[in-house]
Amino acid sequence: MAAELTVPQLSAKHRPTLDQALSAIRSRAYWSPHPEHPKAYGETAPADGLAAFEALRGTRLDLAQPGTDGWTGAEKSPYGPELGVEYPHVDADVLLPAMKAGMAAWRDAGPEARALVCIEILARISARTHEFAHAVMHTSGQAFMMAFQAGGPHAQDRGLEAVAYAYEEQTRVPGQADWSKPQGKKDPLELGKTFTAVPRGIALMIGCNTFPTWNGYPGLFASLATGNPVLVKPHPRAVLPLALTVQVAREVLAEAGFDPNLVALAVERPGEGIAKDLAVRPEIKLIDYTGSTEFGDWLEANARQAQVYTEKAGVNTVVLDSTDNYKGMLANLAFSLSLYSGQMCTTPQNLLIPRDGIATDAGHKSYDEVVADLAASVGGLLGDDARANALLGALVNPDVKTRLEAAAGLGEVALASREVANPEFPDAVVRTPVMVKLDAAKPDPEAPFLSECFGPVSFAVAVDSTADALDLLRRTVREKGAMTVGAYTTSADTERALEEVCLEESAQLSLNLTGGVYVNQTAAFSDFHGSGGNPAANAALCDGAFVANRFRVVEVRRQA
Repeated sequence: MAAELTVPQLSAKHRPTLDQALSAIRSRAYWSPHPEHPKAYGETAPADGLAAFEALRGTRLDLAQPGTDGWTGAEKSPYGPELGVEYPHVDADVLLPAMKAGMAAWRDAGPEARALVCIEILARISARTHEFAHAVMHTSGQAFMMAFQAGGPHAQDRGLEAVAYAYEEQTRVPGQADWSKPQGKKDPLELGKTFTAVPRGIALMIGCNTFPTWNGYPGLFASLATGNPVLVKPHPRAVLPLALTVQVAREVLAEAGFDPNLVALAVERPGEGIAKDLAVRPEIKLIDYTGSTEFGDWLEANARQAQVYTEKAGVNTVVLDSTDNYKGMLANLAFSLSLYSGQMCTTPQNLLIPRDGIATDAGHKSYDEVVADLAASVGGLLGDDARANALLGALVNPDVKTRLEAAAGLGEVALASREVANPEFPDAVVRTPVMVKLDAAKPDPEAPFLSECFGPVSFAVAVDSTADALDLLRRTVREKGAMTVGAYTTSADTERALEEVCLEESAQLSLNLTGGVYVNQTAAFSDFHGSGGNPAANAALCDGAFVANRFRVVEVRRQA
């Protein structure tokens, strides 16, 4: 097919971005090519983006995919409105062979061309960030500003980061080499060798409800940049952001002269549950999944023909030992507990506090004082309904509301949850966090703090000492996993002990955060999201291991 976008054109446009991304993953310094402020996209961008989103509602998104055998779509915004968008339902027996048809040309294009095409896809998505933000907001329940940043530039950064790692790993081996082995007085043995990065096969990206783009883009672009076709299977409640992504990808691939079926969409009918069927098909060689531990474990155990990358669930913990900025600690934790109603895989859950209290710059604070002060800090942060709505967003599904309400019966409530009215969206379910006091000294294998309670729920757990807190931290990370660990201490010895636990159990640690960086936030190109070394996830976003097993290097030797 004729290419409207040539590799030289793409190189002139995007090679500097690729080079900067490669530099950033090596230096780990701050860098982002995607602006996080809404005004950076032009004066009319906010209105244009909202209008584009509204124009999508009640329409049929026809991607011209092979194997379309009907239409489906039943998304309802956590803020209330029905989206009414219909998507193609596909016959996998027709679609999957069509996806494989373009693999050879995509493989032969080479790592650089693939990377440049991927960056063009991201650039076009970036230009529509306002539109995508509304799509993320009305499928995930994130407040608009969070949907704009996390669903837009931060997600795009994570996708670009995966492209950079993919390019780096594929070009580690030269494309060709002349080999000459001396043979003394005889002529040397000489061979010409070529080395080609060969894709594994079709990749299945199983999207999540809470962060469809942020969690989806790393796997999608890691697979595509390494030569693999990608079948995107969104969460049934969060289809639109990923459907728009597939639409953009197909347009760019076609314009660059490649088969648009290298990226396709698989949307399920209500209650159909196609992920299990797709995951075990022999054509599927890679799987990326974010979601529940139960289904992640099932994929790891049953999708034996595929390389499976999972981000599941864990028990995120903060150890409170001591602080020289008590007010800053409380404010930082209050924000971390409140952001997006705790519906992040990185939100702290267990707050481990010595029962004798902690030393602070404001004097010694007992366990009860620390808990009361933190509850007051959360209450103050969310006391104004407008600010509360901007931070909390809406509960993403009824299960979160059920867990939140049940948590109040697990122990003494230190901070009660309250309803927050959203004047713009009266049907939104908005709730402030609940904090429950528990005691680690009471032996109970079913203690609530030993399992994840996803949502705006935290447990203030009384422990005998900081040493006991470290023991409990180690146990929960080892048995349940953790995406994040936080700690506050003024003791160098305690800091070293915390580091040792996290190094041994492969958990990402944040120490003494009191400013505008929070334990539940990570920055692409610098921070690793997860480690792949504990039960919460078997991969990190993003490192070399996340991309290196998505391709193989095939060598051809020729007699010189």
